[in-house]
Amino acid sequence: MNFMKAHQCYDAIPTSSKLVVFDTTLQVKKAFLAMVANGVRAAPLWNSKEQCFVGMLTITDFINILHRYYTSPMVQIYELEKHRIETWREIYLQDSFKKLVSISPNDSLFDAVYSLIQNKIHRLPVIDPISGNVLYVLTHKRILKYFHLFASKLPKPSFMKKTLEELAIGTYKDVAVIEETSSVYEALGIFVARRVSALPVVNKLGKVVNLYSRFDAIVHRLVLVNEEDVVQGIVSLSDMLQALVLSPAGVNASFLCHT
Repeated sequence: MNFMKAHQCYDAIPTSSKLVVFDTTLQVKKAFLAMVANGVRAAPLWNSKEQCFVGMLTITDFINILHRYYTSPMVQIYELEKHRIETWREIYLQDSFKKLVSISPNDSLFDAVYSLIQNKIHRLPVIDPISGNVLYVLTHKRILKYFHLFASKLPKPSFMKKTLEELAIGTYKDVAVIEETSSVYEALGIFVARRVSALPVVNKLGKVVNLYSRFDAIVHRLVLVNEEDVVQGIVSLSDMLQALVLSPAGVNASFLCHT
């Protein structure tokens, strides 16, 4: 906790990184092709008319588009051809527009963790308050990686010797799963309905055989199983940051989100 409060967001920004920014007038199809080509999972959105950043385009948006307009493998999704980012946001989000959540490079990493978990987001743009430019997009993974670099030099709290189950880190009830025979469209439906980022893939016996993620990257979720490989729970990077940073400070951002 003290470590996170003593270090600024600027400290966690790597010396070399890739940042892609999209204008909201860009076609959705071109935007996602650019994301794939550049190997990024999210991009800040710039509104030329308002001359400011208004949001983020993420893989979640792409999944929502596919689930909303997909009909069959033989039918082309024409909305991807004609929709601009701003059109998609107006049609899909309508009155549910949320103000862009960002942070200053001078704010502490503790503030960044709190903002990520409280707002239930995975990407936090670090914006220079003077120039208004996005310097970096901070993630759970980047913060934990930065913390890990110094972990060996920090005193180990006593709770680190306990198990995940003892500390109640993660989700252990009503865990969303999918059978290995299910279609990708069914998985997309669960992503949208349950608002989860990863699904343990189970066989007919309920045993875990794989993990299907929005980002296709198993490092973001840890599936907990028993001796028979049956799903018992799931731990996310948000769970880890809550337990390591916010809980020791007496802050429960997850609780605040639901109240």
